[in-house]
Amino acid sequence: MPTYNEAGNLPGMVELLMGLDQPGLRLLIVDDSSPDGTGKIADELAEGFLTEDGKPRMSVLHRTAKDGLGRAYAAGMAKAVEDGAEYVLQMDADGSHPAGKIAEMLGVARSTGAGLVVGSRYVPGGTLSDAWGAHRKLLSRWANAYASTILGTRVRDITGGFNLWSAGALKAIDLASIGSAGYSFQVEMKYKALRRGFQVMEVPIHFEDRTVGESKMNLAVQLESIAMPWKLRARAGK
Repeated sequence: MPTYNEAGNLPGMVELLMGLDQPGLRLLIVDDSSPDGTGKIADELAEGFLTEDGKPRMSVLHRTAKDGLGRAYAAGMAKAVEDGAEYVLQMDADGSHPAGKIAEMLGVARSTGAGLVVGSRYVPGGTLSDAWGAHRKLLSRWANAYASTILGTRVRDITGGFNLWSAGALKAIDLASIGSAGYSFQVEMKYKALRRGFQVMEVPIHFEDRTVGESKMNLAVQLESIAMPWKLRARAGK
């Protein structure tokens, strides 16, 4: 779970996740030196969640610079795999991704052998927050169609950020090779998983809008997201 200025959201999200009846669940926060003190809050929260034998159920990876959501995700995933995780779930700290779907996603991964299970807004049964206006919904659907068409994939929610990865898939992708700094990370990762032959499954979710804090989307991130599918297609054609 990457964080940047999520002090208002983090305590509730941690309580929710740590309260799940999911044996072996560990939470890794990746904080990019949030000026609002999110990293300090995460450290304090981590002290309250231990296993019966005193081992931490939650940890914090502090990064000294804010150099993009994608790189924060890559750093956290690499750390989780290094620490022995069998599966790695990526989700946002703003409450938009439904924690109640984690068990289902894990079940699908284990029963099918999929390298990636996507919490999808755009398969039958998937829904978007009513707080999203028509323009925002249209833009999101267009972005998915745009990336999937250029890359020739059938993943309905290729831009989604609620994803469960097998450790094997993450190792095969080689996180150090990921070039995306922003939200295009989601597209690049899925495309590379498909190129390496991993099965991708999609589970319908309800995507909720954040109620606290602000989106980290800016013009530079949007431009990277527009260009990245073409870059990936060009590299694949070499």
